[in-house]
Amino acid sequence: MKQLQVVIASGNPVKIEATQTAFQQVFQTEVLLESVRVASEVKDQPLTFEETALGAANRVRNARQLYPNAHFWVGIEGGVHPMNDTFEAFGWIYILSKSGTVSQTRSASFALAPTVAEALRNGRELGPVNDEIFKEKNSKHQGGAVGLLTHGLVTRTQLYVQPLILALIPFMQSELYDKTASET
Repeated sequence: MKQLQVVIASGNPVKIEATQTAFQQVFQTEVLLESVRVASEVKDQPLTFEETALGAANRVRNARQLYPNAHFWVGIEGGVHPMNDTFEAFGWIYILSKSGTVSQTRSASFALAPTVAEALRNGRELGPVNDEIFKEKNSKHQGGAVGLLTHGLVTRTQLYVQPLILALIPFMQSELYDKTASET
């Protein structure tokens, strides 16, 4: 059975666990996961779909420079996007294969409370704002905003696993997509 070398462009344990889970479920093989902290080159709190997608892509590009021989590089960027008087929160997934095939998608989204939206408009980051409101510590490395808001019914890890799997569709169904998509 072939071992997959996957680089996750983050040191966040939530993103690491979600990536490990998704790749193992999809490829049913041993996944050697390397975690590397790299810059997203966007604001700490991306405020649009576009900025969040760019952050995920930048993370992948920077990780590939450090680990050029992997089979896959994964970037996950949490962001928010304006929605009515508030923001919706989500994660953007960007996957690059060694053949150069790119696949990307985003997670489900959820509305943030108006007080949180106001803090974001004032330049604050979602994680620390949630920590203050819910009297938590470092929640973005745990259940995240979605976990706090749903009383743990949906965790940040769970929120990221599904779009990671969806972003892997071109590699699972390579005969329907680019012939270079298959890496297994």
